[in-house]
Amino acid sequence: MRADEVDVDARLVERLIAGQFPEWAGLPVVRLRSSGTENAMFRLGEDLVVRLPRHPGAVDDVAHELRLLPRLGARLPFATPGPVGAGVAGEGFPWPWAVYRWLDGANPVVDALDDPEALAVDLAAFVTALRRIDPADGPAGYRGGPLATRDRLTREAIAQLAERVDTGAVTAVWEESLRAPEHAGAPVWAHGDLSPGNVLVDGGRLAAVIDFGTVGVGDPAVDLIVAWNLLPAQARGIFREAVGADEAQWARGRGWALSISLIQLPFYWETNPPLAENSRHVIKEILTERA
Repeated sequence: MRADEVDVDARLVERLIAGQFPEWAGLPVVRLRSSGTENAMFRLGEDLVVRLPRHPGAVDDVAHELRLLPRLGARLPFATPGPVGAGVAGEGFPWPWAVYRWLDGANPVVDALDDPEALAVDLAAFVTALRRIDPADGPAGYRGGPLATRDRLTREAIAQLAERVDTGAVTAVWEESLRAPEHAGAPVWAHGDLSPGNVLVDGGRLAAVIDFGTVGVGDPAVDLIVAWNLLPAQARGIFREAVGADEAQWARGRGWALSISLIQLPFYWETNPPLAENSRHVIKEILTERA
């Protein structure tokens, strides 16, 4: 997807593990299929997973997660990645990388959820618990600022999609979101990328939340994006009530979901069909809701 991506394969991971974590040398290494764009994931034996950045822009996320996950994970009601090893550049791989405990579960399939109402309650419990953690000394969230900071990029994306989306309709919803009052309270923790690819479910219920590379403090509205990128319309109100979002926060959350999808869609249309499809899904859901 990017010209600056590096090649990563199982043999490289085997060499890195053997050189830096000999206690795990010889464990089978299997690449995991993922629609993620930042990291390559490899299962290591039965109980571990290796995560390596795929391009320079993802490198800082390694240290970010290793620093914050121990602080946040113990205070959340659902499983999160547990770091067990910090790797360094080697074997031709240029950047830091990490080893985590394996988490059971599967990514949910949009429009095929076993129990969307129960999942909505679980997701709200995760978001609420994260918001309650003391934000002191927390870094600014990757998506923690005002929506207005994304206005130029969002409008540029709308122009790029002129023949693929109803530009008048999406512009109207975007401008409605921009008119919502900004977050007036203290900054709080937000995951920042609560999407189907970063959620694991088991038996229809939330089992774990992964990929904390964008976690930080700011406007909590960004974590409402899961209402449109995963939950169906009939579960959306349950999630909103459980998370306690007022009109302004809900409008900003809708704006975040729309902006992220509009900006992603031109880039991923050819390079990442699963993410492009989810972006199209979000846009359709929002336009249907606002019709």
